[in-house]
Amino acid sequence: MIDICNISKSFGDVKALDKLTVQIPTASVFGLVGSNGSGKSTLLRILSGVYTPDKGKITIDDEDITDNPKVREKCCFVSDFPYFSNHATVENTAILYREMYPNWSDEKFKELSKAFRLKTKTKIITMSKGMQRQVAITLALSACPKYLFLDEIFDGLDPVVRQLVKKLLIGEIAENSMTVVIASHNLRELEDLCDHMGFLHCGGLLLEKELDSLKLELYRIQAAFSQPLPQEALEPLDIVDVKNTGNLYTLVVRGNINDINSYINSLNPVFVQALPLTLEEIFISEMEAAGYDIDHIIE
Repeated sequence: MIDICNISKSFGDVKALDKLTVQIPTASVFGLVGSNGSGKSTLLRILSGVYTPDKGKITIDDEDITDNPKVREKCCFVSDFPYFSNHATVENTAILYREMYPNWSDEKFKELSKAFRLKTKTKIITMSKGMQRQVAITLALSACPKYLFLDEIFDGLDPVVRQLVKKLLIGEIAENSMTVVIASHNLRELEDLCDHMGFLHCGGLLLEKELDSLKLELYRIQAAFSQPLPQEALEPLDIVDVKNTGNLYTLVVRGNINDINSYINSLNPVFVQALPLTLEEIFISEMEAAGYDIDHIIE
């Protein structure tokens, strides 16, 4: 398990993380989403040892990660912009990884190189952005880490390769209990992959929940009434957003769906329909509730 306790990190006057606390369960896929500059990449870089937090503590398997090579051997990081030297090939970079990671698997490296159709003797910098990312994924998975940190991993990958990557990650979790922490703006991809989600905003954790629980707590309710409702009629509901055109109301409501439906029906609607929200819709609703929406951005 990863235990992140009261982490803060600043770059000059910019506070990237502010007293962030969260626990990431073992053998889970934990998705990090948030507004631009919310601290997702900074958190991954702290977890991987690229940055050191200004305050707070992180433990992995109950061991402090600070200056701890034993813990580092369990972790692998694929950044949003993978770096390779001018002369690096897939083949000679694999040699470097083999020395760094005690659980390195030559067999897995050969299998993944074949699956991604990598030209292992070609200089990596001559490859496309998508191919370079496939190289980084191949090296990371061949290292057989217990903890894998991924930053915008789907960026530049075609749809077929994205599905392959998700299949490989799910297989590693099932077979080796690997824990994956993945930051992405592609919420549709995370929705297919993650079982836990953390929403970051302004360097802090807005909320953290299991994905299934998160999706069962917010609903879009469309209801029509014979006449407009008085303002106080909807006050008993935990409303995140409400829009109405005449007698037609569209609500985003938090709570138990049976309780929500029961109350809406008590208002004698002509028509009512409840729909679950997608992860992207949930994210937008939570960001709007935190004051991060289009109206505030373009003021």
